[in-house]
Amino acid sequence: MTPSSVSIRPAAGRLGILTPGLGAVATTFIAGVESIRRGLSKPIGSLTQMATIRLGQRAERRAPLIRDFVPLAGLDDIVFGAWDPIPDDAYTSAVKAGVLEERHLAPLKDFLQSIRPMPAVFDQHYVTRIHGTHVKSGASKRDLAEQLRQDIRAFKAAHRCDRLVAVWCGSTEIFITPGAVHASIEAFEQAMADNHPDIAPSMLYAWACIMEGVPYCNGAPNLAVDTLALQALALREGVPISGKDFKTGQTWMKTVIAPALKARMLGLAGWYSTNILGNRDGEVLDDPASFKTKEASKLSVLHTILQPEMYPDLYEGFSHVVRINYYPPRGDNKEGWDNIDIVGWMGYPMQIKVNFLCRDSILAAPLVLDLALFSDLAHRAGRSGIQEWLSFYYKSPMAGAGLQPEHDLFIQQTKLKNTLRHLMGEEQITHLGLEYFP
Repeated sequence: MTPSSVSIRPAAGRLGILTPGLGAVATTFIAGVESIRRGLSKPIGSLTQMATIRLGQRAERRAPLIRDFVPLAGLDDIVFGAWDPIPDDAYTSAVKAGVLEERHLAPLKDFLQSIRPMPAVFDQHYVTRIHGTHVKSGASKRDLAEQLRQDIRAFKAAHRCDRLVAVWCGSTEIFITPGAVHASIEAFEQAMADNHPDIAPSMLYAWACIMEGVPYCNGAPNLAVDTLALQALALREGVPISGKDFKTGQTWMKTVIAPALKARMLGLAGWYSTNILGNRDGEVLDDPASFKTKEASKLSVLHTILQPEMYPDLYEGFSHVVRINYYPPRGDNKEGWDNIDIVGWMGYPMQIKVNFLCRDSILAAPLVLDLALFSDLAHRAGRSGIQEWLSFYYKSPMAGAGLQPEHDLFIQQTKLKNTLRHLMGEEQITHLGLEYFP
């Protein structure tokens, strides 16, 4: 029996995509969407635009594009907005970021220059290597958050948007451990009023977005919405949230290779990873407090996939080391080196070496698009709280209370597509269909 589909509001009207942060990732995303809209490039890297989804039995040969299967907002209906502690417009910021070449930026110059960031909620205590001049001031953190709410309302009215989504594209903040101020909505809001140091700017953006009914996607390893207080708020307000930390380069490779080792029951003695990057993210991560936040995001992957508690003979006590080195000449073209010491039959050692010369923002930009469109879809489908089916896009995916997050890229992909099938009333694919039992 085919399950009934979920009631989904139409994707009518304009969708505003707000990005806290108008640096390398956000400008590459915005320029890319506009380039695609003008027919100058293809949406390479985007599941929502290029991937297909199998429906029903294999013999049926139904495999439409995802964008033709689910009611997503169209690219022509997207409007862009941003906050940033640096006042540069999107064109100037993109030139400074150095991700896109002038031949790709020049045709988009007028459009990009029209996108100017709103003053940011920014405090150098949380991101020590950035000196922001385009920032808000207020009597308290609660006051700053209310200013963000007003920005959201004003943007929606000025651009005649029917719906909004926010995707954090800003910097990595210092490491913050969840505490009493994050345990309940009441405690969190009191802490905002009291200017508590454990309430970081990313949390203020998250609170403001949720209060305004705006789905929030956390593209950095910041604590942000990964607290009991804001998760409860998202459920109360009926708003989807997801995070955290875009899965782009080295960690993406780990979520591909580690499942392969586990599938073959090959052991792991150690995994050493080092990164060289020279963009603003690299400069921020050169600060030990910010690096600690990123390190926690990166280190969680292998243990969750390999499950050493279940397979002690293969994975107990393996060494996992992550390093990030700020090297300005490299710019946004990050280089990730991995040395993987594996163990095979009769305990014989082997090695895998990976040298991934990637372009960080080029890999991140389509993730921003997909997260925005899928989060808008989730909101129109009445989903709220943590969207675990979007774990595919994150290094350190959020999970419900008492649940381990899923890190295996292929399980994540299956969960994402099965969620889309469920929303549209199609059978989920289990690979145990009748075609296997003639």
